[in-house]
Amino acid sequence: MGVAGKVIAILESFAHVPGAAGSRGLTLTEICRRAGLPLATGHRLVGELTGGGLLERAPDGTYRVGIRLWRIAAQTPAAAGLRELALPYMEDLYEVTHENVQLAVLREDRALYIERLRGPRSVPIVTRVGAELPLHATGVGKVLLAFADEVVQDKVMGAGLAAHTRHTIVDPGRLRAELAEVRRQGYAVTREEMTLGSCSVAAPIRDGRCRVVAAISLVARNSTADPRRLAPAVLTAARALSRDVTASWARDA
Repeated sequence: MGVAGKVIAILESFAHVPGAAGSRGLTLTEICRRAGLPLATGHRLVGELTGGGLLERAPDGTYRVGIRLWRIAAQTPAAAGLRELALPYMEDLYEVTHENVQLAVLREDRALYIERLRGPRSVPIVTRVGAELPLHATGVGKVLLAFADEVVQDKVMGAGLAAHTRHTIVDPGRLRAELAEVRRQGYAVTREEMTLGSCSVAAPIRDGRCRVVAAISLVARNSTADPRRLAPAVLTAARALSRDVTASWARDA
């Protein structure tokens, strides 16, 4: 494996960090094990990546993806264009609700969060820009999974549905039934399935061919919010954003 391959392997080791959306870092030993590298080689390359800002070393000695890498990734045409189109609608949703507003896309078998808005009144959540969360336990994830190819759905079901709280749906049959309901009603709802104390409602963003290219959601306190009462606002934003995506991508075609 060349140097570039080793660097890619190190960065890929952060793709599916367990815990709160990557909030838990990886030790050098864990990075080397995941990347399949000798400790000495990993130590040298991780040091260089940290020096360049692509990784960050936390006070506890673990490593996380650095802000410089997030900024680079955010400049990819698809992510940057979608974020630019979505931000006005996300800001409107936040102003109306003062709840967390999130935008995510499908990345392999995970939900990749590419934008998030929150304020001091918003319920604490585990997501951050650049984080990946499981599809079956999040509102945006359920939307993305419901409209994904059967190959993706089968892969997610076959890999096992991890329980993140006692409310997480871990039975494939029950999840498939819920995904059918998402397709029927046009939005997804979760209640304390990823994080205790929070609930969410999410809706799909479509392109000109009616393909689902992203999902937008509100995350609120489960004790005070009714996701289904929030659904009309999310659906309105999703439909308006879908029209903008369709028009923008048609111009760029």
